[in-house]
Amino acid sequence: MERRRVLLAAMLLLVPGPLTAQQVAVPIAPVASDPAGDTVTETALLLGTSQDRMTVPVSIGSHGPWPFIIDTGAERTVVSRQLAAQLGLDPGPELRVVAMTGPSAVGSVLIPQLSVSTLVQPTITAPLLEARNIGAAGMLGIDTLQGHSIDIDFDRSAMTVRPSRKRRVVAGSHGGEIVVVARPLFGQLIVTDARWRGKRIAVVIDTGAAMTVGNPALLAMMAGRARPLGPTSSISVTGLTLEAQAYLVSDLTIGGIGLANVPVAIADATPFHRFGLTSRPALMLGMDALRLFRRVKIDFANRDVEFTLPRSAGERLGLVVPVG
Repeated sequence: MERRRVLLAAMLLLVPGPLTAQQVAVPIAPVASDPAGDTVTETALLLGTSQDRMTVPVSIGSHGPWPFIIDTGAERTVVSRQLAAQLGLDPGPELRVVAMTGPSAVGSVLIPQLSVSTLVQPTITAPLLEARNIGAAGMLGIDTLQGHSIDIDFDRSAMTVRPSRKRRVVAGSHGGEIVVVARPLFGQLIVTDARWRGKRIAVVIDTGAAMTVGNPALLAMMAGRARPLGPTSSISVTGLTLEAQAYLVSDLTIGGIGLANVPVAIADATPFHRFGLTSRPALMLGMDALRLFRRVKIDFANRDVEFTLPRSAGERLGLVVPVG
């Protein structure tokens, strides 16, 4: 089957001058439960909150649920100090957390059971961070998402988390869907079928990031062909500030999907070192770019990512035109 090649033009989300991700006061109160008391099999996304990231209702033991951010770029599930204190969770060992701004030593707690949708995770050791820095009561990392698929439906502002079974993955275009195969690294999925002007780059799908971040090697590859937007900064989950320079980038392709006018913050961020992606051009694809699609499905068991294209050229944030 011939692969569809399309171009999605991103809306300009970064502007010249300082841009700081706001630290928000997060009320640690349970979200509304299913009035019938049934198990939630499809959970609502709180789009446009938590610094433009996604939250889903998570229960701890028999309590909750509380809003947790889904973060496919994080290795560990995290809970806020405020929620841990409220529940009286037992303390765990000191842990080393690697955030965008670098490694930090933090305390931890033992979570007896964590559940969201069909996902039920027995006792885990979760790092403790401040709710104002997380932007929610906690974060679901890939340690709890392994063996599952995440189906994010931006059209309906809904999401499904379900167990996934191994199957034969066929990359390419299937109707309005583009399937891209990825390789696992520290649990994350690294998309290798990605390019800038035909040159290979590595892409990490990062639902926990409000903006897309690229490494200095990517900027060097572009050699002045990206439009400067000015300085930008954001607060990491550990409360430290990441300073970066923002650029408007076009000519990106992921599995035959072209992305134009994507704001990218360039920074020598610690995760690139963690992934061994310091000398290789790479970026962490954040929510600003993922929102161009109608749906994004991330399947950890089968190591693939499926993108559903917009229905028409004028739909939502994107513009679809033929490429090549």
